Amino acid sequence: MNNIERRDAQMAYISDETIFKEQLVCRKLLQKLNFMDRSDFEGVAAVVKELLGKSDGAFINPPFYCDYGKHIEVGKNFFANYNCTLIDVAKIKIGDNCQMAPNVAIYTAGHPVHPVSRNSAYEYGKEVTIGDNVWLGGNTVVCPGVHIGNNVVIGAGSVVTKDILDWTIAAGNPCRVIRKITDDDKRKLFKNEEIDEEAWADIVQRMEF
Repeated sequence: MNNIERRDAQMAYISDETIFKEQLVCRKLLQKLNFMDRSDFEGVAAVVKELLGKSDGAFINPPFYCDYGKHIEVGKNFFANYNCTLIDVAKIKIGDNCQMAPNVAIYTAGHPVHPVSRNSAYEYGKEVTIGDNVWLGGNTVVCPGVHIGNNVVIGAGSVVTKDILDWTIAAGNPCRVIRKITDDDKRKLFKNEEIDEEAWADIVQRMEF
């Protein structure tokens, strides 16, 4: 097996010239995205679509960083805020209506623990999956191999090392489930503050309950 095949099979591989050649395509697109006019929303969206390929309504606030772009699969209405980093050695699969606050990092890449193996230049990538309707708070780090369920909120500053179940709020380092999300949370805005009457009436009219 060559190193591209080994990488895509989530096996130990070496970043050789064939790997760098694939990354070169991505880096040219990132150069364009990260230095273009930030007020050109349509232009930014067009480069994001070119970078990620399959996407529907995705938008990223530059700067943004990744290794390949083509290994990132996002659903409808994806949004990533400033300075997000998605190290997509292995696939990163993200569902519909997902939001990432500033400085979110998703890492699929890893290295052997023992220095002898690590210094051999072999590394690996393990897939990360994120369900629908997930919000990752600022400075969240998602580690290789993690699976985050549907309808999850991850608190700011969390380091997610293990899977997170559906319909939960989780936070901390390491990230742990704090509680379930229930219908009682529908009108919550910030802590115990509720959404005001005017905004709530608009939500009820426009959204499905």
